[in-house]
Amino acid sequence: MKLIEGVKVKDLKRIDDDRGWLMEMLRSDDPLFIRFGQVYITTAKAGQVKAWHYHKKQTDSFVCVKGVALVALYDSRENSSTFGVVNYFELSVEKPKLIQIPNFVYHGYKAVGNEEASVINCPTELYNYKEPDEFRIDPFKNDIPFDWEKGVIKK
Repeated sequence: MKLIEGVKVKDLKRIDDDRGWLMEMLRSDDPLFIRFGQVYITTAKAGQVKAWHYHKKQTDSFVCVKGVALVALYDSRENSSTFGVVNYFELSVEKPKLIQIPNFVYHGYKAVGNEEASVINCPTELYNYKEPDEFRIDPFKNDIPFDWEKGVIKK
């Protein structure tokens, strides 16, 4: 799979012991760290899709901490070397990864399986309630070549 220009993927390490587990997601000394805006958690009920949107200013850093999230990205940037490319990743605590999504790249996720998926995001910008940096399109009625039902790139 050709990675969309500007997208970064970092394998995370889960540290288990008899009390539970710990997993560092993003540190200020990490090469992926840009700046801190805020941290929030978003969930999707089993089988539900939360997509598509992009940001003009913000870069997102997604980590799934519960369930399984199928995260899909689409490069709609005409000046990008990967214009039109779709990437998708299955994120879970069992296969922990951080996906960093640059601005102007459409993205979203689906809770795969029978469990709610919980995704933590550490965006570079604060959410602006008066002028949200969020530009949405319908998850199913669009020109993005990704099939949320099948979890595959459309041919």
